Amino acid sequence: MIDPEIQAFLDEMKRRWAEHPPFGDLGFPDQRAVSEKVRARWTEGGPAMAETVERTFDPGAGELRIRVYRPAGVATPAPALIYLHGGGFTLFSIDTHDRLMREYAAAGGFVVIGVDYPLSPEHKYPVALDRIEALILWLKAHGGELGVDAARLALGGDSAGANLSFAATLRLRERGEGGLVRAILANYGYFTPEVSDRAEERFGGPGSIMDRAEAQSYYVNYLADWDAGQRDPFACPIHADLAGLPPVFLVIPECDLLTEQSLAMEERLEQAGVATMAKIYAGATHSFLEAMSVAAVAREAIRDGATFIRDRLD
Repeated sequence: MIDPEIQAFLDEMKRRWAEHPPFGDLGFPDQRAVSEKVRARWTEGGPAMAETVERTFDPGAGELRIRVYRPAGVATPAPALIYLHGGGFTLFSIDTHDRLMREYAAAGGFVVIGVDYPLSPEHKYPVALDRIEALILWLKAHGGELGVDAARLALGGDSAGANLSFAATLRLRERGEGGLVRAILANYGYFTPEVSDRAEERFGGPGSIMDRAEAQSYYVNYLADWDAGQRDPFACPIHADLAGLPPVFLVIPECDLLTEQSLAMEERLEQAGVATMAKIYAGATHSFLEAMSVAAVAREAIRDGATFIRDRLD
């Protein structure tokens, strides 16, 4: 059963979507513009930062916009969580996730670096991944320019952002830089386009926050080669060799089309010997963290994630 506070959040989201043309009738730029408007309500309020700095630059593989959130009382150089927003590789931005990143910074007492990576289908795999990897390598050499301790970096994200967090860490491991990422925070990760009939029956279908067809359409946008991409471990990290990854915390909503993927990832991580925490949040759905202003379960998950990152970076 969906948590009543989460259901109220979903109901308001539906009302806001209904104020705009049908999503399928819009091109990608208009879809993104509508998504920003619909989610603007959920970015309001929240903790103030001692400093917020935005920067657009090329860390080595193409231009990125980043936003650096520094809460009060954090020493310099500070530990940092690099956060990758969700949106199916196609939608959303550091603006839709602004409050969530401020909440993590305030709750954990660390800097958060939000990344506006290039979106699909205009920028197919592996463009976004290339730039995220380049950013982490840039921070190794230049983190001090942002007041960040490059020896204390974590990577995290929601949905597609969780996918990119695993993929970037795997890429770094392959080049001998796996130690750069000290922890991974994976919020309702999207790790493969494969969605079971059971998941679709229980949590998808008409009226759901996300059904199988929508979820798979995002991977269609993302992958340049559908057949090869589904088995590429950097595009679908559920298929990767996960040995040697840093500690992982899987935030798992109970009522989500992608819950089965987080549970499968938990099993694979444990088999690979990775220190793994996983917690199922009763009554929560996909995107439930956005309901932080109205839902206790979202605030609980944010506190848990912030504590996990803080403890591994201290």
